[in-house]
Amino acid sequence: MVSSQSTTNDLSDGTLKINNKENVAVKIFATQNTTLFYNEATRNLPNELVILNEDNITAESAEHLSSIQNILGTFKNNGFQFLDKDLKPVDATLEQKNIENFKYLLKSKRVLKPTDNAELETSFKIWDPVKGIKLGPVMLHFYSLMFILAFGLGYFIMAKIFKIDGVDEKYLEPFFTYTLIGTILGARLGHVIFYQPELFKEDFLSVFLPISTKGGLHFTGFSGLASHGAAIAVIATTLYYSFRIIKKNPLWVYDRIGIVVASGGAFVRMGNFFNSEIIGKQVDPTSPFALLFPQQSSEYGVTIPRYPTQLFEAFGYVCLFILLWFLYRKTDKKYQQGWLFGLFFIILWAIRFFVEFLKEPQGDEFISFAGLNTGQILSIPFMIAGAVIMIISKKYKLPKAETV
Repeated sequence: MVSSQSTTNDLSDGTLKINNKENVAVKIFATQNTTLFYNEATRNLPNELVILNEDNITAESAEHLSSIQNILGTFKNNGFQFLDKDLKPVDATLEQKNIENFKYLLKSKRVLKPTDNAELETSFKIWDPVKGIKLGPVMLHFYSLMFILAFGLGYFIMAKIFKIDGVDEKYLEPFFTYTLIGTILGARLGHVIFYQPELFKEDFLSVFLPISTKGGLHFTGFSGLASHGAAIAVIATTLYYSFRIIKKNPLWVYDRIGIVVASGGAFVRMGNFFNSEIIGKQVDPTSPFALLFPQQSSEYGVTIPRYPTQLFEAFGYVCLFILLWFLYRKTDKKYQQGWLFGLFFIILWAIRFFVEFLKEPQGDEFISFAGLNTGQILSIPFMIAGAVIMIISKKYKLPKAETV
């Protein structure tokens, strides 16, 4: 098992390379926690570089803007220089139009000038992208876009499968509809039930809608989704689809839906990557896997280099998709109803189980046993179910000439 580095240090080491001849060693800090952000302004650490994130500069209300101005004013009064994304000095007037241009706060005897060319060098990579595309007053989050791509590709793949198997295309639309509803509703309820049950009392509308009512009403996009909940809901909706609509053995449908879900899972984890969520545990900054996520939620603790576990899972799901597609197209396993789905269940949840060793907990861990976290414990029954399904699939073989 790979173990992560454990440290309580909330600063990372970097070097400001100025005009390709001056090197200034800096301590890097980032947080979404308002209290920690304010406290950092008064620590008076020499040569400190603060990376700002959306929570530090984006005002959700007039009251929030006032709080941001007060905190940034404290940084200004304590000698921090305000810089943009290119490490160029910017106007430090604390008006909303200026605040949106702030990206770094630097406290150093070496004050940067507009003519200086500065670069930040670190032993680790820094993942700090924008979270979406601005469409007027609305932001299309990349997480939402990844969901759209996941279902778009899934639709294309299932259409290809139906054509190969000689199934009437009229069954494709209801399949897509039920899968979409089951995935989103199940994933959202699964996350709230297993990780954030307090939302039922504190912010009920956010359980079912892509909004939050905390600190005023605002659009959040798709967030807080659990794959275990999605799996349970899709199993249920597929049962209905199998018996009432397409009128096939549910195992036949599950075999094919597993191929689609494997491809879609990779896109969802890429969406998590853009959101800097479901991140890994702390890792040695010199590790080739070390990534700093300045936009990470304060629930994960200090902002220091971590494993990009979203990418680990995404890679695993891509490999699973390739394997299932090969078995479906090049072998006779698609005639053994349930075999492909059982294999899908075992490998998918095994990927989740082992990557969990490198993940930070998602919210409160309400279920834990023998050192395993909630995600791992919830994965075990699915892996067992996969093995059982593969065994009983021997009873449901179709003649090779029959795919429908």
